[in-house]
Amino acid sequence: MNRRSELTLALLAFAQLIIAVDYNIVYVALPEIGTALGFSAHDLQWVISAYAVAFGGFLLLGGRASDLFGPRRMFVLGLTLYGVSSLAGGLATTPGVLVAARAVQGVGGAFLFPATLTLVSTSFTAGRERNRAFAVWGTAGGSGMILGSLLGGVLTDTFGWASVFFVNVPLAALAAVLAFPLLARGVTRAAGRSFDLAGAVTATLGTTLVVLALVQGPENGWGSARVLAAAGAGAALLAAFFVIEARGADPLLPPRLFRDRDLSTGAAVTFLFMASFGTLQYFLTVYFQGVHGYSPLRTGLAFLVPMLAIAIGARTAGRLATRLGSRTTIVTALSVGVTGTVILGLSLATGASYAVLVPGLVVMGLGQGATYTLMFGAASASAAADEQGIASGLASTTQQIGGAVGLAVLVAVANAGTHGLSGEALRAATTDGLRTAILIAAAVVAVTVLVALGFTRPRTAPASVPEEQPAYV
Repeated sequence: MNRRSELTLALLAFAQLIIAVDYNIVYVALPEIGTALGFSAHDLQWVISAYAVAFGGFLLLGGRASDLFGPRRMFVLGLTLYGVSSLAGGLATTPGVLVAARAVQGVGGAFLFPATLTLVSTSFTAGRERNRAFAVWGTAGGSGMILGSLLGGVLTDTFGWASVFFVNVPLAALAAVLAFPLLARGVTRAAGRSFDLAGAVTATLGTTLVVLALVQGPENGWGSARVLAAAGAGAALLAAFFVIEARGADPLLPPRLFRDRDLSTGAAVTFLFMASFGTLQYFLTVYFQGVHGYSPLRTGLAFLVPMLAIAIGARTAGRLATRLGSRTTIVTALSVGVTGTVILGLSLATGASYAVLVPGLVVMGLGQGATYTLMFGAASASAAADEQGIASGLASTTQQIGGAVGLAVLVAVANAGTHGLSGEALRAATTDGLRTAILIAAAVVAVTVLVALGFTRPRTAPASVPEEQPAYV
C-alpha cells in the first residue's frame, strides 16, 4: 500500500470514527441536556431517537446517491451536514432546535456511512489490502462507539453538555477538506441511469416510520395509536416501494440484489449483530450508573477495557480473513462473542466489582470487534462496483433496524421486574433484568453464528501469507 493509499485509508477511518463517536457521545450528557434546555422526562429520549430515526430512514437513499453521484460527493455532503447540525445543536436553547439538529445529524450519517463503505470497498485491491483496509475502518468504528461514551463523559464534566456537539465541527470540517485531494472524483453517471424518485420517497418515508414505531414502542406502548399508525403507514409505504422497484427500469434497490447470497446473508447478520451486540453498551451503562452509581466520567473510563478489546479484535480480523477467508473468520469471531457475552451476563451482580466483569468484557470485545470489521465487506463482496453504495446502504439499514428492534425487546425484558420498586430492591431487580437481557442477547449472537454460515466460501483457499506490520494502531 503506497503513501497516498495509506492517507486515504486514514481519512476513511477518521470519518468512520466521527460517525461512531457521535452515535454514543450524547448518552452521558443527557441529564445535563434535559436540565439545561427544559426537556420533559418523556421528550428527552428524542435527543437519541431523532438521530436514530433519520439515520435509519435515509440509508437506502444515501447508498443509492453514492452510486449515482459518486461516493466522494456524498462523503463531503454527509460531513457538511454533520458539521452544520452539530454547531446548531451546541448553540440550541430550546428542545425543538436540538431535536431538529440531531435529526439532520442522522441524515448526514445516512449519506456518509455508505459513502465511506463504498470507498473502502472500491479504493483497495481485493485480498490482503482490502482486508487490512476493513480492519483499520472496523477498528475506528467498533472502538469509536465506546470512545464516544468516554469522550462524552470527559467533555460533559469539563466543559458542559454543548461541548459534545461542538467537538464535531472542526473534525467534520477537516475531513471534508481532506476529501478533495485524497479521494478520487466520482465517475459520470452512466447513460440511462435515473434517481428513482418514487422509490426514494417511499423507501425513505417507509423506513423512517418503521424505525419511529420501533423507537417509540417501548415508551408509548406497542398498542398505542401513535405507534400502530406509524408502523402501519411504514409497512404500507414499504410494500408500495417493493412494487415500484419490481416495475421500475432503474430501481433504487434492484430486486435481483436479494438473490445475492452474500448480500442477503450480510443483511441478516448486520440485523442480528445490532439486535444483540449493539444493545450491550446501553445495558452496561444502566448497570454502571443505575446499579453502582458511577459518574459520567467513571462510566466512560469503564468502557476503556472493552474498547481496547474491540480494537484488538478488529485489527486481528483483517489478517485472519486474508488467511482463512471472511466466512470462517466471521463465524469464529461470533463464536468468541457468544462465549464472552455469556461470561459477562453471568458475572453481573449487585455487589460485583468491576474486575469481575473484565474477562467477559475482553472476550466479548474481541469477537464483537472482529465481526464488525468484516460483516459489511462480506455483505457487499459480490455486488458490482456501481452498486456498492446501495449494497452498503441495505446492510446499514438492516443494522439500524436491528438495533431498534433488539433494544426495544431487550429493554422490555430488562425492566419487566422493576416496576414499583425502589432502593436495594430496585438495584437487585435491575441487575436481574440486565443479566437476563444480556443472556438473551448471547442467544441471538448464537443464532447469528448459524446465519453467517450462509456466506459463500472463497473459491480458492486463501494463501498463507506472512504477517504485515500495521501502519495504524
